[in-house]
Amino acid sequence: MNLTIENIVLVGSLLLFISIIVGKTSYKFGVPTLLLFLAIGIIAGSEGIGGIRFDDPQIAQFIGIVSLNFILFSGGLDTNWKAVKPILREGIALSTLGVLLTALSLGTFVWLITDFTIYESMLLGSIVSSTDAAAVFSILRSKSLALKTNLRPTLELESGSNDPMAYVLTIAFLTLVVNQDQSILSIIPMFLLQMVLGGIGGFVFGKISKVIINKIKLDFEGLYPVLVIALMFITFSATDFVGGNGFLAIYICAVYLGNQDIIHKKTILKMYDGLAWLMQIVLFLTLGLLVFPKQVIPIMGVGLLISLFLIIVARPVGVFLSLIFFKMKLRRRFYISWVGLRGGVPIVFATYPLLAGIEKANMIFNIVFFISVTSVLIQGTTLSIVAKWLNVGLPETAKKLSATDLLLSENPKAEMKEFTITPNCYAVDKKIVELGFPKNAIIAMINRNGSYITPNGATKIEAQDNLIVLADHPDIFDKVHDTLTDPST
Repeated sequence: MNLTIENIVLVGSLLLFISIIVGKTSYKFGVPTLLLFLAIGIIAGSEGIGGIRFDDPQIAQFIGIVSLNFILFSGGLDTNWKAVKPILREGIALSTLGVLLTALSLGTFVWLITDFTIYESMLLGSIVSSTDAAAVFSILRSKSLALKTNLRPTLELESGSNDPMAYVLTIAFLTLVVNQDQSILSIIPMFLLQMVLGGIGGFVFGKISKVIINKIKLDFEGLYPVLVIALMFITFSATDFVGGNGFLAIYICAVYLGNQDIIHKKTILKMYDGLAWLMQIVLFLTLGLLVFPKQVIPIMGVGLLISLFLIIVARPVGVFLSLIFFKMKLRRRFYISWVGLRGGVPIVFATYPLLAGIEKANMIFNIVFFISVTSVLIQGTTLSIVAKWLNVGLPETAKKLSATDLLLSENPKAEMKEFTITPNCYAVDKKIVELGFPKNAIIAMINRNGSYITPNGATKIEAQDNLIVLADHPDIFDKVHDTLTDPST
């Protein structure tokens, strides 16, 4: 079946609906949603039961770039600067030097075992050199796995910021493949320009975006998320236009905005969370449609060798060498090495050789696809097991205690205080909406019998509840106390 204007909405909505339902079910079995979205795309494709004919890498690349904009921007908005700041150097080392070393070591291996030229081998290594944050943390959430110390922020920072480095390396080695007469030294200026302008562009547009969001007066709250989308695309395209790395720019811009006070911030964050999920599904479905399984089967042998080398050798080499000057326990280094999932980003980057028309483009694309699938299958399904084996996961009691820390990380500007409800308190057996709570304070969580619940206006307060209250200023807690105990005072 060929996609037409008449049926694309129907087919697209059905695939989206199936992906959401199947993705929800996958949490029970620990199967990464990424893999299922890809599988649905393949099943719906020309060689599957859907019979949808889709063979346009240019459209797939366009969808991929737009999707990555939303995914990276959403990840940046959710990045807590206070949590990331202590491990900033480690995260940057992993997302730059770590990616470079992974690409070079894997590229060398590909060159030794295949008939690829050295530049083609390095191109393949560069394409699969970055990790996929969406795949990693969807599995961690499904298993309710909390990680010790600063391990989670380290993984978040690396996963969110290493795609720009992989992109630059991909474009650089693709240029060398297309222009065989160029020296490898010729790509260094382009590399430096991309990273420097990308970093500057992200920070500058972040500052400008904050001013625009807070100063402009829009009549409807729903227009503010739309405004942020426009600013996101301006940041990406303007930085790319002047020769900078647009992916790096939007990530830095989003990290900056996510840690500033901006109007309707909660609405913007919620919208981007939903859009990021939508774009992940659309991206993986599109890439699944683009793949022809019959073309993947012949390269499964060499693909498995390359994938295993990436998991067992190249990724650990990149991690251990990039962190060699940092103080970190050995088991944490091993876990960071294992959390090196390849996902949708490498498959998107693999469309660049296809559009450039290089000789081995199809083979590179199919190998990259196979590597992404095997990485998710091998590493993605064992993240929680390896975390427990290396003793880097928190026990259940620690997870409960960390809930307040998580709450504060999501509201870095807020003051927090706990109130214990005694049996003679006014608030006992009353709904929150009936209390007349101060406007500048909210009950963010209730610790009831050792379990945390997220309340709403209809939630009844019970004796012995511990209320976790957030307020704009410490003085407001006096009003909160009076409201809970005796509102007449």
